[in-house]
Amino acid sequence: MKECTDKVVGDILAGWRYDISGLAAEMREDYEAHFADCARCRGKQRLHRIIDFSLLIIATGSAVLFLAAFLAVRHFNPSRALLMEIAALAGFAFSAFMWIVVAVTTPVPMVVAGVAKEQARKLHDRLPDEIKSKIPETLSSKIAE
Repeated sequence: MKECTDKVVGDILAGWRYDISGLAAEMREDYEAHFADCARCRGKQRLHRIIDFSLLIIATGSAVLFLAAFLAVRHFNPSRALLMEIAALAGFAFSAFMWIVVAVTTPVPMVVAGVAKEQARKLHDRLPDEIKSKIPETLSSKIAE
C-alpha cells in the first residue's frame, strides 16, 4: 500500500479508527481534504467501516438463528427441551448484547445517519417548489444542515 501523504494527520486518523463523523464541521474539513488526497487512509477507513458493518451483520444473523432455534424447540416440544430452550435464549441474549456493544462503540450509527441525511438532501433538492413549500421549516432546516 502507498505511504500516507501526511503522516501526522494519518496517525491522528488511525487513532480514531478513521472516524471523523463525530467531529464538528469546522474541524472535519482538514481531515476530509486528507481523505480526498490520501488513498492509503481512504482505504483504511473503508476497511474499518466494512469490519464494523460486518460485525453488526454477524451479530444480527447470530441473534436470528438463536431465536429460530428457540422457536423450533418450542414448536416441536421434544422431551427434556428445557436446556435447549435456555441455551437458545442465552445465545440470543448474548448476540443481542454484542449487537448493542458494536452499535455503541463503532461509528456505524453516525455513518448510516449521515448517508440517510445526504440522500434526503438530494431528494429534497429534486422536489418541485410547490411540494418544498409544504414541508415544515423545521424539517427543511434539519435536512439542510
